[in-house]
Amino acid sequence: MDEILTFANPDLLSERQSWLGALEGERRLSDNTVEAYERDTRQFLMFMTGYLGHPTRINDVSNLRAVDLRAFLASRRKEGAGARSLGRHLAGLRSFLRYLEKKGLVNAAGATAMRSPKQPKSLPKPLTDRQALTITTTEAQLSEEPWIAARNAAVLALLYGCGLRISEALSLTPADLTSGTRSLRVTGKGNKMRIVPLLPVVLEAVDAYRALCPYPLPTDEPLFVGARGAKLQPAIIQREMQKLRGAFGLPENATPHALRHSFATHLLAGGGDLRTIQELLGHASLSTTQIYTGVDTARLLDIYDNAHPRA
Repeated sequence: MDEILTFANPDLLSERQSWLGALEGERRLSDNTVEAYERDTRQFLMFMTGYLGHPTRINDVSNLRAVDLRAFLASRRKEGAGARSLGRHLAGLRSFLRYLEKKGLVNAAGATAMRSPKQPKSLPKPLTDRQALTITTTEAQLSEEPWIAARNAAVLALLYGCGLRISEALSLTPADLTSGTRSLRVTGKGNKMRIVPLLPVVLEAVDAYRALCPYPLPTDEPLFVGARGAKLQPAIIQREMQKLRGAFGLPENATPHALRHSFATHLLAGGGDLRTIQELLGHASLSTTQIYTGVDTARLLDIYDNAHPRA
């Protein structure tokens, strides 16, 4: 706590902690978002302390100007932050300042009026269907422990076969995947529930893991566990995917999240409609899902350029 007090006044830190609690409890933002906002506001308070020459107080942010925010974002850009990170910094600060404004402590007009950094337009980078099918099999896994190989294959099969985020897959319990079930109830961002079809091949991969797992798997505990029986962490699957990239000569974009992109892109290429894909992915807005139309169009043009005799 003493270290924290060197860059912010206790009253401001107390309000910040209450705001973070509200984000997690009342607004039900994901753990990753809350962690990012905690980090962003901590960096901002540290910057302001150096900027002002004393630990930041509520009065110091009561009439924060756009020029102050631009100075903070400029400092972050010098440290290597990209446009997406800068946009998230500003979003987190706006949320915090609006929270303080509702309590009559600050004026958030400066942050509200400031435009977010222009975001680069980039398309999701899916794997090919052959690549996705290959790396989601048990045979492709590189672990010498059969149960760990089966576990990794089951997780990757859920990402590609159901379009899950890795956090969603690792939050599943045995009760979520009972034998013979044909659909899966998923809790996504903001505790939003959705139901996705469960392909037999995906359930078979999960059943194979459960049969080999040496640890008990209580129905209300995490389904996927690590080598010592604790809840499996995303970093483990990310490292396994990195090994698969090297073994199979896959591109750098071949990450666990790329399997979710592949799920959406391959469904769209196969005739799936955007509204259905939106529901399956758990997107709040159709505009988020529409980015996959750009991926599909780009693939079609690439095929045309490579295959058409007049191209």
